[in-house]
Amino acid sequence: MEIVEDIVIVGAGIAGLTTSLGLHRLGIRSLVLESSDRLRITGFALSTWNNAWKALDAIGIGESLRHQHHLTPSILFASTNLDQPVSEISYKGHEVRCLQRRLLLETLANELPSDTIRFSSKVVSIEESGFLKRVHLSDGTILKTKVLIGCDGVNSVVAKWLGFKKPVFTGRLAIRGYTKFKDGHGLGPKFRQFVGKGLRFGFLPCNDEYFHWFLTWTPSTKDEELEDDPVKLKQFVMSKLEDIPNEMKSVVEKTKLDAILSSPLKYRRPWELLWGNISKGNVCVAGDALHPMTPELGQGGCAALEDGVVLARCIAEALLKPGGEETNGKIVDEEEEYRRIEIGLKIFAQKRRWRSIDLISTSYMVGYIQQNNGTIINFLRDNFLSRFLPGMLLRKGDFDCGKLKY
Repeated sequence: MEIVEDIVIVGAGIAGLTTSLGLHRLGIRSLVLESSDRLRITGFALSTWNNAWKALDAIGIGESLRHQHHLTPSILFASTNLDQPVSEISYKGHEVRCLQRRLLLETLANELPSDTIRFSSKVVSIEESGFLKRVHLSDGTILKTKVLIGCDGVNSVVAKWLGFKKPVFTGRLAIRGYTKFKDGHGLGPKFRQFVGKGLRFGFLPCNDEYFHWFLTWTPSTKDEELEDDPVKLKQFVMSKLEDIPNEMKSVVEKTKLDAILSSPLKYRRPWELLWGNISKGNVCVAGDALHPMTPELGQGGCAALEDGVVLARCIAEALLKPGGEETNGKIVDEEEEYRRIEIGLKIFAQKRRWRSIDLISTSYMVGYIQQNNGTIINFLRDNFLSRFLPGMLLRKGDFDCGKLKY
């Protein structure tokens, strides 16, 4: 069976759904392919900064999500090598919230027409077909499309087609979890981070009920068996909480086993983005397919939201006349339309290349310093970086992707 679609987006994650909703707001239909049979909510929660909320406002869902997530007033940055907190930095003047991934994806999906997302649709190959792309699915379906967008994560089929290598394993793992307190956790809205002894803990309240936490570390060989066993994951985390306040220990202790997961931390080498093809013809990538990064800046999901707004705007500029009339190949010939799409995606690539390189590089270096257990690095981190890092987080998050309409 062969189906023709104007725009096909591979992946119903943050970048894919944001792009699709942005296009929908501009009157352009897209089809989103998702390989799983439902929305993927792995990761549980994400830090969202000014840049994320500007993007969410641009696509019209910022207010509804604000009502469900508390404003984070400050970050408490402490070293487990010291007896007292190193620093507490106020977020005054900045919008920082811990956003539940499930609510974000559901809100994005619910704003789209019901037939936008096609689940259980795994892409197996891509091939040229004149000015179109033929996308082959595992169930035998073939889609022909004018625009193909890869938002299919770190193992992106579209990124591979564009020539990108697989993201590189950093040598570090992350364990993430969330705890629901039916009667409220009573721990306040602050973001708490603890670093030392090769570990990094973070505790982020989403609202009065939900508390998100994470641990990143460099595993030994014996730790490899932890990855798929939530019982061992929880035991491992609890064993590492010796230098963490008791109230934070209780958050992990009360976490249910189905609310814990582990994943390797991967990133794309920055020089690949410097020389690689973010777009080629009528194909491009966004989100983790473009810029997989380590979590130290809390910018992975935020950058995906930025991507979606910028990409929807660039595609709209290519497909719509100034008066808002869609071309659909009827007003201009196929070659001219292809050329306009190609230019639009190149503009997207230009706008996102250096932003992506900056975030990937900075996040990797911060992670390296935070989890290094050497004497000199420990001293520099505890006495200097701890005061510098919160301000840098705010600066990286103080980015405006612009309005949706061009």
